[in-house]
Amino acid sequence: MTDPAITIDPATGEELERYPRLDEAQAKAAVERCHEAFDQWRHTTLEHRAGVLRAIGRRLRERKDELAELMSREVGKLIGDSRDEVELCAAICDYTAETGPQELASEERDPANASRGIITYAPIGVIYGIQPWNFPAYQVARYAIANLMTGNGVLLKHAENCTGSGLKLKEIFEEAGLPNDLFTVLVIDHDVSDAIIAHDKVRGVTLTGSDKAGSIIAEQAGKLNKKTVLELGSNDAYLVLEDADVDLAAKTCASGRLYNNGETCINAKRFIVTDAVHEEFMEKFVAAMEQATPGDPFDEDTGIGPMAREDLREKLHGQVEESIEKGARVVTGCEIPDGKGWYYPPSILADVEPGQPAYDDELFGPVASVIRAKDDEDAMRLANDSRYGLGGGIFSKDEERAIKLAEQHFDTGMVFVNTFGVADPSMPFGGVKSSGYGREHGGFGVKEFANPKSIFVG
Repeated sequence: MTDPAITIDPATGEELERYPRLDEAQAKAAVERCHEAFDQWRHTTLEHRAGVLRAIGRRLRERKDELAELMSREVGKLIGDSRDEVELCAAICDYTAETGPQELASEERDPANASRGIITYAPIGVIYGIQPWNFPAYQVARYAIANLMTGNGVLLKHAENCTGSGLKLKEIFEEAGLPNDLFTVLVIDHDVSDAIIAHDKVRGVTLTGSDKAGSIIAEQAGKLNKKTVLELGSNDAYLVLEDADVDLAAKTCASGRLYNNGETCINAKRFIVTDAVHEEFMEKFVAAMEQATPGDPFDEDTGIGPMAREDLREKLHGQVEESIEKGARVVTGCEIPDGKGWYYPPSILADVEPGQPAYDDELFGPVASVIRAKDDEDAMRLANDSRYGLGGGIFSKDEERAIKLAEQHFDTGMVFVNTFGVADPSMPFGGVKSSGYGREHGGFGVKEFANPKSIFVG
């Protein structure tokens, strides 16, 4: 008998629910049903699909409070952040329904060896998504809505600790009119997941997770010549240049580090501060970080909730302790508090240098790494001194210069100038280097798992 998937409230450590897992035979049967649903869905018009997506967006808004409460219970998100996440998912539905038919419309070309050429964007089949816990709804909507627009079938293996959220999304999608089984949630273990990747009806795999997990999944899929899209971790650098508005930088960097309890791939994580403004920035940054009070995720006055799992807190604290042993200095926080729940305080490490986890790796929690730069040029060098490249930020009063640095020098997939952001349906989302490849949103996601088919007419 396969052990069930168990969800636990990270604010209390108490068990929430148990969900039976599918064995390999049951999971493969679910893939077959998803493929059968795809075989019908692929022949629907782009306009029909867009209409269903709009209905999903409406239904998400209607059930926003219910879904938000479940997400906060399962992973400790602040309730306001959970509501915002559901709204973002609905906005993804709206945007994809509005732009998808144009993005996927057939194109006419004039080939030299034929009287007419047509490019059509055909769906390819069932797409398997392996998703993490930190955005239980958004991580799913980001790939699923785009692929449903394309005409594909969608499988989801969600993180165990937000199993309920994944199943709730399936319920909402089908209530809105999505055909049964076209979006299928697989409550399975890692061994069964490997069998799903190898299933002949699965045509593509997308994963959001660590760079280590991405390498494993890419290898498994690559052996079978299956395309992958990988959105992996990062240690995003935010540059505070010599002419920065320090008040804005300190406030924005603190909120960028603590957003979603610090558990976001595109959180601000490394803060590269030039000598000219270092002392002023540190004073204001420390004050802004310490203002965020840990507490109940359902209390609207809480500044930061618990980390999602006990093992994640242990890993983060281990990285902090190793960084301190190797020369990093504690500015604030960096101690596990007493009491129930998996809380970790807003924390800052200074004197961060290469060789420390705080410099080299991703700290997935509310710990900021401050790195001192001699000048603006040195700051840009330090920002790019990373194996990751998902996002980053630049603070400068010279907006055009900052934009030029972002365009020409910042080796990352996304750059925020004098602001912090997570995602927008109209802008491509994805990274470079060990942060993965492929793009979602902005019209790119609907084509990642489409077949641009060339038709030549004599």
